[in-house]
Amino acid sequence: MEGKLQLRVQRYGWDAASDWYENGWRVPLAAAQAALLEAAALQAGERVIEAACGSGLVTRAAAAAVGPTGVVLATDLSRNMTDLTARECSRLGLAWVNTARMSADDLVVDEGRFDAAICALGLMYVPDPARAVESMRRAVRPGGRVVATVWGERRHCGWAEIFPIVDARVASDVCPLFFATGAPASLRQMFEAAGLKEVREHRQREVLAFDNERGLLDAMLLGGPVALAVKRFTPEVLAEVEREFLGSVALHRGTDGRYQIPGEFVTVAGSR
Repeated sequence: MEGKLQLRVQRYGWDAASDWYENGWRVPLAAAQAALLEAAALQAGERVIEAACGSGLVTRAAAAAVGPTGVVLATDLSRNMTDLTARECSRLGLAWVNTARMSADDLVVDEGRFDAAICALGLMYVPDPARAVESMRRAVRPGGRVVATVWGERRHCGWAEIFPIVDARVASDVCPLFFATGAPASLRQMFEAAGLKEVREHRQREVLAFDNERGLLDAMLLGGPVALAVKRFTPEVLAEVEREFLGSVALHRGTDGRYQIPGEFVTVAGSR
């Protein structure tokens, strides 16, 4: 897909998912987000830029790490997501968090302005993830850190059938190479090509926990990357998609009705 069209699809898609994203994904993504924050090693007083901030789950943790003497600029392509982040940070009194609508591959900030640039599970959606890594590198000062987490290999993500199931009914226009950044050494090589040093990769297997069938479906269909396509479904088609997806993850359903779905994440860190 042509890059500008893909960015437009992503913007409208995440606008559509914004009301469902945080409640659906707060628990399943916690371990991956913790790995990113550990790798970033944010310190009090630092200036941090976040690409693809979503609803602000990582933003708020980053703000707590740098404290009121620091600065966090949370950016996202979706206006609904940046608005959600801004409202929640304001409610929590995190006055040192600012938000701006920007694409991860075009962070319009002064070069070297930040101590760290982070991106939690956003690079899979960018038309050119290598360009996004370069944009993050440019945003940090010499010695500054760049850290990104992506989904790992498709074969290790038990929920991955959601894409072909949706695409069989209507093209979801999600990045066709969604799992490409999670391939062995893929993201690490992008970091190295961008000129980042001391690059290290951490790959982790996790279990994504969903309390019940409805919570799983809401997260996957309404609060995830196929949300825009789902809005085009008739109630009959949506019910069919739900049944087929539940069938694809049936082996991960416990006798108590809870789902424990395997997932893999890759976190890569480097310094300028």
